Amino acid sequence: MALPLMPKATAVWLVENTALTFEQIAEFCGMHELEVQAIADGEVATGIVGADPVANGQLGREEIERGEKNQNHKLRLKISDIPTPQQRSKGARYTPVSKRHDRPDAISWLLKHHPELSDAQLCKLIGTTKPTITAVRDRTHWNSAGIKPRNPVTLGLCTEADLEKALILAAPRRRALPQQETETPAYESDSNSGGYTAEPGPSARPVQVDEPTIETVFGRPAQHGDQAPDDEEQG
Repeated sequence: MALPLMPKATAVWLVENTALTFEQIAEFCGMHELEVQAIADGEVATGIVGADPVANGQLGREEIERGEKNQNHKLRLKISDIPTPQQRSKGARYTPVSKRHDRPDAISWLLKHHPELSDAQLCKLIGTTKPTITAVRDRTHWNSAGIKPRNPVTLGLCTEADLEKALILAAPRRRALPQQETETPAYESDSNSGGYTAEPGPSARPVQVDEPTIETVFGRPAQHGDQAPDDEEQG
């Protein structure tokens, strides 16, 4: 059933300006009868200004009078010739205020798992701006320490279908991304010796270790009777 624009404001006006029953007003505005009664008692919608459905072209005066005479009469909404607003297909997606603080987490997740997505796609997908994306990417965001990568679908910032569509469009860009080269570790474990052996590389140079001699121990030329030091002290 079609409902009038601003149902609660319309209910406020009907309560204040007509003799319609709470049940009639509730059914016309898509509300509960007890809620309409609370509006009449001043417990609900105290700060809402009533909206005149007659002036808005949503309800005729004759329809109201017919409902006041017959409590069983159901009010009928007038069909307006004014076209209803259509959802725009271009531009950034609108993000509710309650979810806007989750956008940096979603940006971080997308940059980590789907780097092929362009900034324009991210803006359209989760309703953000390019400066915010740049700040999250460069870690210059004011809340960089508190950002945790989280899936935008689970956060309610976009649907799974929208994300899949964006990934399909970005597939050629993903294939063009350079593959990350795995670095060879500087040392590899040697299972036979239990130690580590250095990997040969351009910077690896053989190191020559001189064995101890009499000249290096006594600091003078060898003489008769001198003995070279043993590797281990005899017990």
